[in-house]
Amino acid sequence: MRILKHIFDFYINASIHVALSVCALTWITLLEFEISYDDTVLWFNFFATITGYNFVKYFGLAKFHHRSLANRLKVIQVFSFFCFLALCYYAFMLEIKTWLYILLLGAITFFYAIPFLPRNIFVDSNQNLRQISGLKIYVIGLVWCAVTVLLPIIDNEIAITADVLISTLQRFVFVLVLMIPFEIRDLQYDSLRLSTIPQRIGIRKTKSIGVALLVVFFFLEFFKDQTSTKNVLVLGLFVLVTMLFVLLARKNQSKYYSSFFVEGLPVLWLVLLLFYCFS
Repeated sequence: MRILKHIFDFYINASIHVALSVCALTWITLLEFEISYDDTVLWFNFFATITGYNFVKYFGLAKFHHRSLANRLKVIQVFSFFCFLALCYYAFMLEIKTWLYILLLGAITFFYAIPFLPRNIFVDSNQNLRQISGLKIYVIGLVWCAVTVLLPIIDNEIAITADVLISTLQRFVFVLVLMIPFEIRDLQYDSLRLSTIPQRIGIRKTKSIGVALLVVFFFLEFFKDQTSTKNVLVLGLFVLVTMLFVLLARKNQSKYYSSFFVEGLPVLWLVLLLFYCFS
């Protein structure tokens, strides 16, 4: 059992789980716009997510404690390095025009983790985008919707229609909702200068905002030129499940509530969609 727990913790801590969620959202985009299964984009997003997330999470630790890193962190570093090599391999299989778009997203990820802002003006001592008051959740939402909607659309040379823009907005709203249980969990750890939504308005009002955003997320589907009854039914069921997780989130939640169950909700969305598509 201990070995299984170590493997599972590595799966979570090495960002494999979140990478699968990003791939699930990317696959949903392929299904929605009837794009042929694109394993290159899916594998690129998988390895890019692991590389980017682990860079953001462990950059500070690796910088200041590289000589005394715990074995667990060293393993994650080695794993991330091989994921970076795989990322480079799949990047060269993408369309040339997609590279500029990827470089832009890479720059956002870089400055999200690396200190570059003037000390004590906007941020705490870390001086990166992650520390700017109230910005973190929106940066994550922007990157997720860009990677999971626009990147496969651009690489497959699909026109940027109104439906694409609505799906991008939907994805942004959904990621904001997905972040709420994490924001509630991190109340006991986050600096007050981060000014997260729960810090500013409290847990109950934050959950109310989450429910309202899910309603917006659902009804945006009806503004699309092309949708289907199956999509609406799947989306409705998925919204109810997500809403339950938002309402049940609390400050002292279980270790895996957000990092596994909430983070895995996009996989559930994909499974529901595939079930209805092939039933």
